[in-house]
Amino acid sequence: MLKILVPTLMLIPTTWLVSGKWLWPTVLLHSFIIALASFSWLPNLSETGWSHLSLYLGTDPLSTPLLVLTCWLLPLMILASQNHTASEPINRQRMYITLLTSLQFFLILAFGATELIMFYVMFEATLIPTLILITRWGNQAERLNAGTYFLFYTLAGSLPLLVALLILQNSTGSLSLLTLPYSPPMQLSLYSHKLWWAACLLAFLVKMPLYGIHLWLPKAHVEAPVAGSMILAAVLLKLGGYGMIRILTILEPLTKELSYPFIIFALWGVIMTGSICLRQTDLKSLIAYSSVSHMGLVVGGILIQTPWGLSGALILMIAHGLTSSALFCLANTNYERTHSRTMVLARGLQMILPLMMVWWFFASLANLALPPLPNLMGELMIITALFGWSWWTLALTGVGTLITAGYSLYMFLMTQRGQLPAHITTVEPSHTREHLLMVLHLLPLILLILKPELIWGWTA
Repeated sequence: MLKILVPTLMLIPTTWLVSGKWLWPTVLLHSFIIALASFSWLPNLSETGWSHLSLYLGTDPLSTPLLVLTCWLLPLMILASQNHTASEPINRQRMYITLLTSLQFFLILAFGATELIMFYVMFEATLIPTLILITRWGNQAERLNAGTYFLFYTLAGSLPLLVALLILQNSTGSLSLLTLPYSPPMQLSLYSHKLWWAACLLAFLVKMPLYGIHLWLPKAHVEAPVAGSMILAAVLLKLGGYGMIRILTILEPLTKELSYPFIIFALWGVIMTGSICLRQTDLKSLIAYSSVSHMGLVVGGILIQTPWGLSGALILMIAHGLTSSALFCLANTNYERTHSRTMVLARGLQMILPLMMVWWFFASLANLALPPLPNLMGELMIITALFGWSWWTLALTGVGTLITAGYSLYMFLMTQRGQLPAHITTVEPSHTREHLLMVLHLLPLILLILKPELIWGWTA
């Protein structure tokens, strides 16, 4: 773990000491080398499932894909942010990169933690850099409001989790993820035990977010700068799913009865947020709501507690991370050229930027889960697992996937096809940097088709 953590930390002094002219190339190369080094975590052949184990950190087949995704995203965020921070003073650019680096550091510690309190502390620590990114570098005047929503939703959800973890520490004597699955099953029969169960999951359901407690997400996404949107969609939402998979092993006897309302909310949310997407005018808002819809499927897959459900949830989390991050990058390239996120004002861009249209097409198809992409593999596994649990869920998930196809195509047609509006006269051409960014998003998705066992976790 240290071979990734130490270079990540050293990126911060590098950022402040390198000359302004070489700032972006140096940081990009440094972070890209870290991302390539993180691949060494992937071949996980140990018998117990845990490897690279130290006193506090370790990787297993569940956390490894998420750790690699976290490391892979830092160079992509640096590539995406270069243009829109170019006009700022050099020290602010350095501060921006420092925040992104510290976010990666906290996320590696969160996904690698083998102890629940350490996971909780790092889970909370990711709030601070994200909040500064949204409130300082956000786009519109609403950004302070969005930051407040983001902070208080997450804090209100995660304070009960802290209390629940301390109670668990008292009753079992250990919060180590290595020993908790083997601790004797708890006799959970009282009403207070049901409250404890809810407290354990609430923080993760807010972070996912579950439909009903999702209102912070569209605001945060729409106001955040491009790097903020990318890390939020790709990694921070996955913290919720990861935490749920980890903690459900100890909540076992209660989950069978208590998870019904949450599964119903999640599947109802797939339909509701999909329908909201169909009538969005704002491009980033549409992509943000589509994230809520996909995460609804993930919540359902995790809560029914079957090997297929868990495996499908992990695959969908990784695939959705790359896809939605790519869509936010594309939305940002549109925004940088037209200075508007309203889809009606910037359509027909296929005429001027034909190669960008190819990336839009790929990302839209990945979003609607086209075979043979991992998005479809994850969704199919979750839908099959849910169908085995109760065949009524097929109605909800089926309508949900139809609506997803509808709004993905609607987004593509609205931004790329049609007549070019009269007010768009001069548009900057697309840059190599942007094409590289899209290749680095969509190439891993395509390569994962060839070796999906890297991301299907220990259930398979």
